[in-house]
Amino acid sequence: MDAQRLKASFAQVAEKGDAVALFFYSDLFVRNPHLRDMFPIGMSGQRDKLLRALGHIVSQVDDLSNLVPFLQQLGRDHRRFGIVAEHYPHVGASLLATLRHFSGTAWTDDLESDWTAAYTLVAKVMLEAADENALTSPAWWNGQVVAVERRRFDISVLRIQPDRPLPYAPGQSVALEVPSRLRHWRYYSMANAPRPDHTVDFHVRLVDGGPVSPVLVRGTQAGDRVRMGAPIGTLTLDESSPRDVLLVAGSTGLAPLKAILEQVSRRAVPPRVHLFFGARSRDGLYDLEDLAKLADGFPWLTVVPAVSDEPGGHGFSSLLQSGDDGIEHGNLSDVVARRGPWDGHDAYVCGPAVMVGHTVEQLTRLGVPRDRIRLETFADAQR
Repeated sequence: MDAQRLKASFAQVAEKGDAVALFFYSDLFVRNPHLRDMFPIGMSGQRDKLLRALGHIVSQVDDLSNLVPFLQQLGRDHRRFGIVAEHYPHVGASLLATLRHFSGTAWTDDLESDWTAAYTLVAKVMLEAADENALTSPAWWNGQVVAVERRRFDISVLRIQPDRPLPYAPGQSVALEVPSRLRHWRYYSMANAPRPDHTVDFHVRLVDGGPVSPVLVRGTQAGDRVRMGAPIGTLTLDESSPRDVLLVAGSTGLAPLKAILEQVSRRAVPPRVHLFFGARSRDGLYDLEDLAKLADGFPWLTVVPAVSDEPGGHGFSSLLQSGDDGIEHGNLSDVVARRGPWDGHDAYVCGPAVMVGHTVEQLTRLGVPRDRIRLETFADAQR
C-alpha cells in the first residue's frame, strides 16, 4: 500500500466536491436499497461528514499510531446506526466504484490494490473495536430531559437523565438523536464531570438550518426523550501534567471546558486555571453568571470574559476575580495572547473552527508546544 499514492488519489477525487459523496451514496443505495432506511431523509449533512471522515483517514494513512485509535472510535460510534459486519463489504464496493469513477484515466490496477488494502484495514479495525465494545456497552443510551433552561432565544442548557450510567471523561461528546428528527445525530459535549445521579448537561446553540439544534433549543421540554451514542473525543484533561491550565472557550464551546474545570476542582490541590470565555457580544456570554460564582469560590481560578463585536467596556469585574477593570474586547485569540505568557501551561481550546485555529496559531507563536494544546479531533471529523 503506497500512502503517498493514496493521498494524491484522494486529493484528485476530493476536487470534485459534493459530487463524490452524492455518487457514493447513490451507488450504495441502488446496490443495497435495504440500507437507505439507516440514513436520514436529507443527506446533505451526511455527505459532508463522509468527505471529512475520508479526508481525515487518508491524511493519517501513514501514521497508524493516530489513525488506529480514530478508526476504533469510529467503529464503536457506528454501532448506534445498527451497522454490522455484513454492511462493510457493501460500503467498500461503493467506495471503490466512486473512486474509480472520479479518478478517470488515473485509475490503475496498482491504485485499486492500494485502495482495497486500505479499506480492508479500515474495516478490520472498525469491526474489531465494535465487537469488543459490544461486550460491555449498549449501542446507545436512552435519555429523558429533566430540565431545560433557555439562556437566550438561540441557546439552551438541557439536563438529561440517561437510562443507565454513561461512562465518559470530561471534555468528551456524544451524538444526540431526537424522536422528531430520526437518524439525524448531532454531537454535543457534556458540560459537567460525571455526577452521582448520572445526569448530564448539554449547552446547545441553534444552528441556522440545522435539523436537530432548533428542536433542542426551541422545542424540547422536560419529560421529552432522546437517544445518545457512545462518548467520544480527545479533548480530555492530561491528569499526569503538573502544569497550570489554560481554557479557551468560544460560545457553547464552553461546555467541554466547563466539564474539565469541574474535574480540576475535585483535585486536592488544583493547578492555577485561566478560563477565557468569548462571544461576539455580552449577550452571548450566556454562562457568565455561573462562571462568576465559580471564580468567587475557587481562588485558583481566573475567568476572563471577552467580546469581539462591541466597543468600550462594561465591567463584569465585580462578579469576577479576573483582576482587570472589566470585560475584555477584541478577538478571543488576541485577548488570550495579550494576557500571556502561556508557555508553562497546558491549553484546551474549543469553539468555532476559525477561533480555534487562530488561538492555536497564537499559542504556538508564544511558545506553547503544539502537543500541549488539546482540541477536539474525532467529533470534529464526524460533525
